[in-house]
Amino acid sequence: QVQLVESGGGSVETGGSLTLSCTGPGVTAGEGDILMWHRQALGQRREWVARIRADGTTVYSEAVKGRFTIFKDGAKNSLNLRMDNLQVEDTAVYFCNNLLWDYWGQGIQVTVSS
Repeated sequence: QVQLVESGGGSVETGGSLTLSCTGPGVTAGEGDILMWHRQALGQRREWVARIRADGTTVYSEAVKGRFTIFKDGAKNSLNLRMDNLQVEDTAVYFCNNLLWDYWGQGIQVTVSS
């Protein structure tokens, strides 16, 4: 059973914005769950980008702090990542993840061109 599915990726120019969404049973976070976004650029190791706890507490990597916003939409039961002021180095495949249950989405491509 597919637990997480990402959507909203695509191609933008430097300085542009995109919002990724993640839906599925794995998004329904229990009290101890932590939902995360990760990314993996071509030839690079996967790195975490942002995480949000069930109480709404958020943490961001230094690479995206101030530009990306992780949030949950209760009405749509989705996990989202708003990405502003995108840079070429943000180009990667982005993955959503339920840390507690180790659920992962299949990943979605984000490409930023100069």
